[in-house]
Amino acid sequence: MSQRQDQSQRQGQKPLAEIPVTALKGVGAKLAETLAKLHISSLQDLLFHLPARYQDRTRVVPLAGLRPGMDAVIEGEVRAADVVLGRRRSLAVRLQDSSGSVTLRFFHFTAAQKNRLAPGTRIRCYGEARRGSAGIELYHPETEILGEEISPTADTLTPVYPLTEGLGQGRLRALIGQGLDWLAGNNVTELLPAELLPRSLQIPLAGALMYLHQPPADADLPQMAEGQHPSQQRLALEELLAHHLSLLELRRSTSRVSAPALTPNAALERDFLARLPFAPTNAQKRVGKEIADDLTRSVPMMRLLQGDVGSGKTLVAARAALQAIGAGYQCAVMAPTEILAEQHRINFCGWLEPLGITVAWLTGSMKVSERRAQLAAIATGDAQLVVGTHALFQDGVEFHRLALVIIDEQHRFGVRQRLQLREKGAASGENDSVEGAARTQPHQLIMTATPIPRTLAMSAFADLDCSVIDELPPGRQPINTVAISSERRYEVMERVQNAVREGRQAYWVCTLIEESETLQAQAAESTAEELADTLDGVRVALVHGRMKPDAKELVMKAFKAGDVDLLVATTVIEVGVDVPNASLMIIENPERLGLAQLHQLRGRVGRGSIASHCVLMYTTPLSANGRARLQALRSHADGFAIAEEDLRLRGPGEILGTRQTGEIQHRIADLQRDAHLLPLVQKIAADPRLDHRARAALVRRWLHNKPRFAEA
Repeated sequence: MSQRQDQSQRQGQKPLAEIPVTALKGVGAKLAETLAKLHISSLQDLLFHLPARYQDRTRVVPLAGLRPGMDAVIEGEVRAADVVLGRRRSLAVRLQDSSGSVTLRFFHFTAAQKNRLAPGTRIRCYGEARRGSAGIELYHPETEILGEEISPTADTLTPVYPLTEGLGQGRLRALIGQGLDWLAGNNVTELLPAELLPRSLQIPLAGALMYLHQPPADADLPQMAEGQHPSQQRLALEELLAHHLSLLELRRSTSRVSAPALTPNAALERDFLARLPFAPTNAQKRVGKEIADDLTRSVPMMRLLQGDVGSGKTLVAARAALQAIGAGYQCAVMAPTEILAEQHRINFCGWLEPLGITVAWLTGSMKVSERRAQLAAIATGDAQLVVGTHALFQDGVEFHRLALVIIDEQHRFGVRQRLQLREKGAASGENDSVEGAARTQPHQLIMTATPIPRTLAMSAFADLDCSVIDELPPGRQPINTVAISSERRYEVMERVQNAVREGRQAYWVCTLIEESETLQAQAAESTAEELADTLDGVRVALVHGRMKPDAKELVMKAFKAGDVDLLVATTVIEVGVDVPNASLMIIENPERLGLAQLHQLRGRVGRGSIASHCVLMYTTPLSANGRARLQALRSHADGFAIAEEDLRLRGPGEILGTRQTGEIQHRIADLQRDAHLLPLVQKIAADPRLDHRARAALVRRWLHNKPRFAEA
């Protein structure tokens, strides 16, 4: 009896959604706890944890065929393994085959590793080729010693999955391999009637999952990378439908509750505007009136505020907060990172404290005594405005009279988190004890600097009304954007050196598709070390997502103060960083990011009075689609034009979030790329042949552990 047959008999052919991951060999309580961090508790969750990308390890590439930016399997004989001294010690291993030679470079190595890579040893490696000081180099490649019998290469494409701490790719691939054994038992429930699907997507669910986890060696890798394979589209349709159904239900539930009607305080508003050193733009006035009108009603406002980088969304939010505070209520402002929350705190304090308004501050990294004092001020109502991170909706936070919730960069929070904060408002003393009174909840204002085309906003935020600030304040500096091949990396470094000599500061952004924060941090660390070694007299600092908040804040403060010349970072600096003296932005591998995110990153410069530049340092070969997307960024300064262009090109990358930061918006769907599926999603959602049971099961399948719509 096979293992799968034995498993199927023991579980009685239960649906995979009902079989816990502990049914798999080697999964005990500790590993199950680690998997839970990825929202995996059942075999269905495991199989719907889909690859972010694929590696082709099915063939060995001759060393002479390597090009910068290429991921490849190589084999050869070690000709030398030397410890190279300098500002940074490294192990340089010279590898040779019949076609040529390359250098493998290890910055972190042991004596045992050096001995294992002795001259004469035959090895197989996998890694990314880069142009280094010794020609083509591979940094920290995966290595395997080859014996007399050469082991075969992979017979399928190798999936790369989103990870969490304590779980590597190899372990997760093995677990998913076990999970695939259950698929032949045909116990993945089909929820969409075949007649609702176009013929091209009438693919059995089990077959689609099998293909995506183990694509054959001859699979069309560019098609898979673009998410256009029918198996990917079949699952993307189902995921988008689940999100749409869930949002429609959220909209229906909002209409059944009430909210405090907030009457504007004209005197407070006049005092606020009189103190501003500038006049609001016409767009800010128009959007502000839309929000003010909403707040006067007794139905909860659910409004999405879109505005390009630097358009002044924070000022509009401050006026909304003022309306709630002027009516005798509290307002909470939530940001996804401490960097962005700190920026908001500074702005709100500067605008509101002169008016006698107390601003509280709450983050996860606060000291216990500090936190206790802030919590007390929030609970008693002594603090009328509360700024913070996700710590705002955690247990122990009690508001006095919360009437307005402002959430910045909404796509980085889950709808579940948004609902938790809304529930805190419902519990903050605003519900009358009168029997039969409507349940009261706070108004919500959702802000984003990621421009979203109207069609996508209607689907991604079906529970929200939409306002757009389509005008920039006067004085913003234009940003000159150029695209340069990574083969000219040293020229780009010289450009940074010259900018620093002229007294300016710069960003160097490292992007990585891997969903592991550890690997992102390692990539950024290697780049920071390389730049520190190469650039003479340049003060280099590093910031990434794995750093402790206090350490991150120290680095950012040093950069803002001018004590750091070059800030090497992951995309953690996408929002909330305002350093007017920073006039140069280098973005490595920009082809890996969506246009909306590239535009966000570019917006970190151009904030002062000097001309600013953004260098997009791409790896070759660049696909036609990638070239078109980078050209779109060079040609357009307006974020909404860029969003529409990105939608037209339907390139990879999420319009509402990014996989680069490990904050996955969707498991497989991409609102830009899959916009053509949205009319079909809406049509299926309205079709009575999709019964209530199937609708509920779809939402549970895709969202039961972690609502992923509108989330980064």
